[in-house]
Amino acid sequence: MAATSAFRDGIRRVNGAPAVLLGMFAVTLLVALPLSFALRGMLAAHLGPSLAAGTALSGTNYAWWQEFSAQASGLATTFVPSIIGFGAVLDNLSALLDNLPLATTIAGATAAWLVIWSFLSGGVLDRYARQRATRAHGFFAACGVHFWRFVRLGVIAWLAYAFLFGYVHRWIFTGAFGWLTRDVTVERTAFLIRLGGYALFGVLLVLCTIVFDYARVRTVVEDRRSAIGALAAGMRFAWRNAGAALTLYALNAAAFLVLVLLYALASPGTPGAGWAMWLALGLGEVYILARHYLKLLFYASETSLFQSRLAHAAYTAAPAVEWPDSPAAESIASAGPAARF
Repeated sequence: MAATSAFRDGIRRVNGAPAVLLGMFAVTLLVALPLSFALRGMLAAHLGPSLAAGTALSGTNYAWWQEFSAQASGLATTFVPSIIGFGAVLDNLSALLDNLPLATTIAGATAAWLVIWSFLSGGVLDRYARQRATRAHGFFAACGVHFWRFVRLGVIAWLAYAFLFGYVHRWIFTGAFGWLTRDVTVERTAFLIRLGGYALFGVLLVLCTIVFDYARVRTVVEDRRSAIGALAAGMRFAWRNAGAALTLYALNAAAFLVLVLLYALASPGTPGAGWAMWLALGLGEVYILARHYLKLLFYASETSLFQSRLAHAAYTAAPAVEWPDSPAAESIASAGPAARF
């Protein structure tokens, strides 16, 4: 199977399991709700029965927002103008590329979401590999079987990403960038050098992500118990099928860029009150749902490519259909030998 065929098959697999998509969206919403309620309480306490509260009901009050940000701490520091619309996408991308630390409360929520995803991803991959409904008992049974295997694999992944962000990122953007730009007097040249650093770091992240993705896929499809063995198997598959794996990743990345572009065009700058505010909120939720769709598409298409290349067709086969015996056949089977002749 070519990468384009695996991409189309991944779309078919995700579309065939809408409950998985809605379930992942609901889990993310439930993880975010406690933080939302906590931030709501901080905003209400700061506004109180003031004139700024009335102004906030009719639109964005930047003067009050700057005052709130100046005294904010903890979770409240995340309530900044960049969270509005497309600004949130750019802010998250900038934080990733520049290796900016997360607020403690956000880091805690992110860690909780990663643990939940480690539990659910076993059932997700199992469902996409089987290409048939597994129902709740089958889905959560697969989650339980693969959870601790994914936890061990996640520890290795954490060490790899910690090395990339802790040492490689520092070497590229502090050591190498400083050395390359120490005699540069043109700002555009320094900017292009920094873009090259982003490209290099991005390539390393992509390669690391591909290896760990296929390690997870092989853990589920081949029922591997060893995290190190699954990681080595993922590396072998990525190396031997580098062209298809990279092409498939590029297709998924292109789909994400299309989504980001559409959201940038549709998202309002500063929403007002009334229906404009609810429209902005609705567009944001649609974007988050689409992000979940593309994340699941990554897994489904990679599972499809792996199964097609290593011919794990038996894993996806449905149980053999057996026609039930008639009551007469049951009576003959339970009768004694003398009664049969």
